[in-house]
Amino acid sequence: MIQAETLELLEWHRLCQHLATFAATKLGAIASTNLPIPTSQSVSEQLLAQTKEVYQLESRLTTSLSFDGIQDIGDSIERAELRGILAGDELLAIATTLAGARNLRRVIDNQEDIPVLTELVADLRTYPELEQEIHRCIDERGTVADRASQKLSEIREDLRRLRSQINQKLHNILQAKSNAVQEQLITQRGDRFVIPVKASHKDVIPGIVHDTSTSGVTLYVEPNSIVPMGNQLRQTLKREQAEEEAIRRVLTEQVAAVTPDLERLLAIVTTLDLAAARSRYSYWLKANPPRFINRDEKEIITLRQLRHPLLVWQQQHEQGHGVIPVDLLVSPHIKVVTITGPNTGGKTVTLKTLGLAALMAKVGLFIPAREPVEMPWFDQILADIGDEQSLQQSLSTFSGHIRRISRILNALENDSQLPTPHSLVLLDEVGAGTDPAEGSALAIALLQYLAEHAQLTIATTHFGELKALKYEDARFENASVEFDEATLSPTYRLLWGIPGRSNALAIALRLGLKPEVVENAKTQVGEASDEVNQVIAGLEAQRRRQETKAAEAQKLLQQAERLYKEVSDKAASLEEREKSLRVSQEMAVQQAIAQAKGEIAQVIRRLQQGTPTAQDAQQATNALNQITQKYQPAPAPKPKIGFMPKVGDRIRISQFGQTAEVLTAPDEDGELNVRFGIMKMTVKLQDIESLDGQKAEPIVKPKPTPAPTTPPPQAAPAIRTSKNTVDLRGKRVADAEIELDKAISEANGPIWIIHGHGTGKLRQGVHAFLQQHPRVSSYEPAEQADGGSGVTIAHVS
Repeated sequence: MIQAETLELLEWHRLCQHLATFAATKLGAIASTNLPIPTSQSVSEQLLAQTKEVYQLESRLTTSLSFDGIQDIGDSIERAELRGILAGDELLAIATTLAGARNLRRVIDNQEDIPVLTELVADLRTYPELEQEIHRCIDERGTVADRASQKLSEIREDLRRLRSQINQKLHNILQAKSNAVQEQLITQRGDRFVIPVKASHKDVIPGIVHDTSTSGVTLYVEPNSIVPMGNQLRQTLKREQAEEEAIRRVLTEQVAAVTPDLERLLAIVTTLDLAAARSRYSYWLKANPPRFINRDEKEIITLRQLRHPLLVWQQQHEQGHGVIPVDLLVSPHIKVVTITGPNTGGKTVTLKTLGLAALMAKVGLFIPAREPVEMPWFDQILADIGDEQSLQQSLSTFSGHIRRISRILNALENDSQLPTPHSLVLLDEVGAGTDPAEGSALAIALLQYLAEHAQLTIATTHFGELKALKYEDARFENASVEFDEATLSPTYRLLWGIPGRSNALAIALRLGLKPEVVENAKTQVGEASDEVNQVIAGLEAQRRRQETKAAEAQKLLQQAERLYKEVSDKAASLEEREKSLRVSQEMAVQQAIAQAKGEIAQVIRRLQQGTPTAQDAQQATNALNQITQKYQPAPAPKPKIGFMPKVGDRIRISQFGQTAEVLTAPDEDGELNVRFGIMKMTVKLQDIESLDGQKAEPIVKPKPTPAPTTPPPQAAPAIRTSKNTVDLRGKRVADAEIELDKAISEANGPIWIIHGHGTGKLRQGVHAFLQQHPRVSSYEPAEQADGGSGVTIAHVS
């Protein structure tokens, strides 16, 4: 019951309705609006795999996955199985559904790297022979075609002949008795052909009256002369109906024979349509696939820039306000997060956003958040959001909350039997609606209970006492919604680690309440509360400064990345140009060689013609010398040596073909610092030249004089202190590397790195980082007394 209440409180049905608009078939839309919540993580992962593969497949195709022709044939299949005779349009719907399913399977089979979808359609049977037989017997209007049987074709030929004879007979009567008819018209009443006769001339054309006009002046008469033909026509029509029914019965029996496979086909097609709807909805939301994490392995819940999907829909389709995203980063040891702040600040929206995100991940939808999206798989999402007042039951707001919370605690009893709880609990204004002192005490007791029996609890509150739980129990964390005092309005941003502060007195003063009343209220509250608010205000200001600096650092990083890309692209362009020039030079050399060979061959042929003389030989020698001078490349000029760069000189770097400015004179190793553009680098003398092409003079190192051998000083024994110890336990590898790099840069001796044992991933990451760090000469496990293999000593040079 409580889970159904939670779905209603989170407005899950609205999200399902939005999802249904992306379905291509009626079956998919129905399945979307009645979306079942999986009860196991394996089912959720299977659904997510389907969504990912459809997303991947549709990104390759020029058009979306097509479900053309597929219809809801479930009722027709059921009636066929009960030996009912299907109508022509029902049979036609079955045929088009078979064709549509076959096209879907063909598209999926022709693609690679989609194993889940390929396995899904592997058992799909589409019976092309049944489809062809239906199309042979039923035309596009859903009626039985003449070609369905020879007997039906002959019956319809008889019908056409009889109708032609009746029409001819009636035309003759209309012409012969034109004064007795109301108008020259042949019509039908039922299956009988009649003509309109004036009531005053009914005896002129004897026959059977089948109908009368409203005014009574016209009688619709079947003349006696065509009654026998009309009877014969009626009998032929009955024969036609019987034959059509026989044909449809045979087709229905063929459908009934494959009913299990058709039901399986409908299930597969509906699954595909539902996966396509999830993929398209996720694409529309600009969402990303979630990864289910295990918090016991110290993984952090990561939901950055998380947006409420219903608010996104409201913004796009109902001209709603812009959606303010929130960041939810919850460490593995945190079990309870209390969110404080002013009313209408976004606390309740944050609860609903997280609850919907957990449900979306369970049913295979992507999450509208920035990558990476990492969260646990919750077996239950339980919520108490909003009031539950009932005049009939005489329940107050407080009573309604307590009733629902009781149902939540009862639902958590299943979790208590597991080694690790797997439920998410969302509580709005916990403990509200009663005496503040008792409500606060009840809220503290409830949250402490939930810390033991639920995987994660997010609770909003106005009680200041709940803010202190973080400092008494490591499983608790504070968060608050930001409030802008300048505009007297919330910013809807979520601040982590900082409790919300009271703004009531400041707002009252700005809104014009008498200052003496506000001052009196401050004395009633007490100085301690005012000091706490000042501390919180200071923390908020510090956070804003950090965010500003982080934004500036991000901007500089982006600029550096852009410059690096430009330099890389230019280097790649130069390399490509060099390759192109090399190829063109080789082609020119080959052409020159071929041309030279041709000219030499001509000289040889001239010598071979007749008896060569000494004069001929001399002429041939001169010709060969001319060919040599023509095609042999001139020797490269020897580089001038004698150039020595000084600070401020402009030089050319041979390797890059770039000019640069000398920043430092060459050292004894022949290295100097230069700058070109905004980049600085160290180059060697042999890699540079002056702007006029002179090479630099080599540096001659003086031979070192042997120093008297003295015993090396004994290194002082390393002593572990709090300053040279780094504790990385509970951190991810990426975060640990940042803190470790900072510690190494500040160290002037060995440092002790505490990473613990755990799964070993953190230790491996630390060792890999130490191995490539230029300042770390070696590292080794600590002594057993210092932590053994759970601690690494890095020697920093």
